[in-house]
Order: sequence, then C-alpha cells, then structure tokens
Amino acid sequence: MTPKRVVIMMLIGMLLCMQGWSESDASKKGVVTYADGQVKRKTVDVENWQNAPVNTEVLSGDKVRTYIDSRAEVDLAELDIIRLAPRTVIDIVRLYEETKEKKLKTSISIEEGELWANVHQVEASTEFDISAPVAAAAITGTILSMDVGEDSTTRLKVYEGEVHLKRKPQQLFKPTQTGSLKPTQIQGPTQVQGPKEVSAEVWVKIVKAMQQITVSKDGEIVNFGGFSPQDAEEQSPWVKWNHELDQRRLYNLKKRFEEMQK
Repeated sequence: MTPKRVVIMMLIGMLLCMQGWSESDASKKGVVTYADGQVKRKTVDVENWQNAPVNTEVLSGDKVRTYIDSRAEVDLAELDIIRLAPRTVIDIVRLYEETKEKKLKTSISIEEGELWANVHQVEASTEFDISAPVAAAAITGTILSMDVGEDSTTRLKVYEGEVHLKRKPQQLFKPTQTGSLKPTQIQGPTQVQGPKEVSAEVWVKIVKAMQQITVSKDGEIVNFGGFSPQDAEEQSPWVKWNHELDQRRLYNLKKRFEEMQK
C-alpha cells in the first residue's frame, strides 16, 4: 500500500471515529456528487429513467447511467467513491446491507461501460464487490477501473491495493426458435430442459497494484500483466480526471480532519 493510500485510510478511520459513525448504523445510501451531461437514475419501483442531478440520492436496487459525453460521481455514505465514464450503466444491487453472516455487503454490477472506484479499507465485517457479466471483483481497499465491452469482454486495472477477481459461472440456455409466420401444426407439450451451467474452469486471480487483466466474453483470461503510468492510455482525459478528483478527495479529507480537531 502506498503512503498516500495509508494516509487516506487513516483519515477516513479517524473521521468516522470522531463523528461516532459505525457501519452498523450507516445511512445505506449514496448521493450523486458530480453530474456532467446526461446522467439518469432508475429506481426499482419506476419504469422510466429519470434525471439524476447533483445531490440525487441513490439506494439499493437503483440503476445509474451516463450517456454520450457524460460523466458522473456517486459518493457512497462518504466512504467510497464510484465514477461512471460516458455510456456506462451500473446496477447498485446492495448498498451496505446486512447479510445472514452479519456482514455489511455492497454489490455493484456494471452492465456496460467503464467504472472507476476508490474504496476504503474493507474490514472483516464488510464485503464490497464490483462485478461484470463474466467476472466479479472482491475489493479489499482499492483504487481500480473496470471496463465492460458490448460483448461483455471485461478489463480490470488496479492502481492501488489488490483485487480478487473470480470467474462467474455462465448459464447455457436453449435458444428459442423463430420461423415462418405461416400456419403450422403445433406439437403437444414437451418437457423443456432448464438452464445448465457451462462446464468451465473456475479461477480466482489476485490482481495487484499496477496490474491489469482482461477476461473474454467466454470467461477466459486473454491478458494478464503490468501497466505503467507512462502508457499512452494512462494519459487519457478520463484517467487524468479521476486521479485529479482522488487527489482533491485526499485534500478535503485532510481539511475536514483539521477542522474537526479545532
């Protein structure tokens, strides 16, 4: 863990203690803290997408999406930050919800697009997962990005900390047949075989700081190795913007801690 990351973890821990915050009484909600362009939210009880400007609350079961040339940031209970690149759709499956094992679990699913996450140090009593259609990432306290293509090909890049990436089981469904609209004789009822899990290797990869991994639509690892801050892709406006906001967050945490000590 880098010195910067240690400072962030210490500041968050101190602030939570000074505010009397505990994960058992967390607000269990997030809030949109940045919205540039078209950003929308869809709740479980509403059919249509609605605009999600700054200060929009986000709860378990909500979906958030950005459109072309749009970005968004969601602050989860002032602990964890997730940012959406243009044309991204995420499903906040669970947000600090208690499990049967008495753990507070957060699960975020990326349907498509790219997500940047800055997650605080996860304790033994908490779980934080970010998943794509083909793989799920267990977070331990990390800065990462996850990019999901239209065909579900997924790339994970870890900037700080480490992530345990696990292949998700895939389901094989019998396709429905479509044919001519001409009248035909309908066969009697037959037993339809249900979905079957595809026989495939189950793997878990530990992806450490400054490493990246790409998983194909079939759940196979097609690339695994390191990357450098000097890479051309790391100079993109999206990556630079996220690093700048992470630096600003660190500054604001320090400032809040100093003010609370007065």
